Amino acid sequence: MAVGSRLGVVGFLLYFTYSLGVFVLLGCAWLVAAGEPAQRLGLFTRARLLREAAADLLPFSQIGGITLSVWLLGSHIARPRIYSSFVIDMLTEIASQLAFTMFGIGLLLSIPIAGGNEHARSLVSIGACVITALVLLILLAQRWGLVLAEKMAHRFMPASVQAVAAVGGELRRASAPGRIALVFLLNLLAWIASGIGAWIALRLMQIDFPLWETLSLESAIFALRSVAFAVPGGIGVQEAGYALLGPAIGLPAEAALALALAKRARDLAVAAPTLLIWQLSEARKLVISMRARKLARTQIPD
Repeated sequence: MAVGSRLGVVGFLLYFTYSLGVFVLLGCAWLVAAGEPAQRLGLFTRARLLREAAADLLPFSQIGGITLSVWLLGSHIARPRIYSSFVIDMLTEIASQLAFTMFGIGLLLSIPIAGGNEHARSLVSIGACVITALVLLILLAQRWGLVLAEKMAHRFMPASVQAVAAVGGELRRASAPGRIALVFLLNLLAWIASGIGAWIALRLMQIDFPLWETLSLESAIFALRSVAFAVPGGIGVQEAGYALLGPAIGLPAEAALALALAKRARDLAVAAPTLLIWQLSEARKLVISMRARKLARTQIPD
């Protein structure tokens, strides 16, 4: 593809490096939600990378990513704090995505649709409404979900009462308005930075497309991927979104497809090494543990 070839190896490496910076923002948001010291930013950034890598490459999608990231943090941080910080980070991420989506939809509706095709606007508006409804339900459920969970644990799972109470205590400790606002802001900045990354990729492909229109397109694509959360990595959904919405707002079809492929290649370039490094690290831990057990058995007197 002529447009895609303009990105080149150097351009792709620049785009890849910029994308890693977005994960630092996401890791910082999770770190603040957990109330951990700044020295652990690298740990939370790796956990966020692992969460996205599993969601992009592994067949069990979002749940697998969450499980692996919690596993990584579990050897350094108490589980109740991990769970509570994940809940706060997830809810603020969804809320910040809603804000970014509404901003992008407003921009999109102000852009003249190429060829007068209103069908694209209708699809985006429907997606935005679905996202809005889901976010409102989640935010409302959060107000009474913890109390309900504690009551159910007392009644049906007495053994889990202490664990649920510990998570509840961490949530109440971490729910200070200032902290929630900071986590929300960091997640919002990450959404915006990710959208700017698409504009940078277009510029590296020598495509002069306005930043604001790129942000509106990205907000719509993010919304479509969120609606299709059950599809691992949004495979097919993302590409179809670019093919439909890009030309509708003036981005040439070839450029829209090139951007979609560049983002997919970026996802693979981030996810594959992340999973490989994690796998090697876990294998190393297993070998060390087996050697330690073997050494302990040999030192037991007969």
